[in-house]
Amino acid sequence: MSKEKGVYTGIIEKDNDGNYFCGEYLLDYQLVEKNFKLGDEINIKTVIANPSDKSYNQYPKKSRVFFLANDKE
Repeated sequence: MSKEKGVYTGIIEKDNDGNYFCGEYLLDYQLVEKNFKLGDEINIKTVIANPSDKSYNQYPKKSRVFFLANDKE
């Protein structure tokens, strides 16, 4: 059986404020720092409303569940 693709597939980028993002989605900073690097292609599995007032206008949606696109797990 094939796994579901998820919400979005794209590349991890970093903006001038130091936020990690992928497309229109803000990525969990600690998770990227610990497990990923800039330029990694990821699949975003789930998206929530961004709880941060600081970055909400720029990124209304945030993901804490994502993994490398070429990772089969």
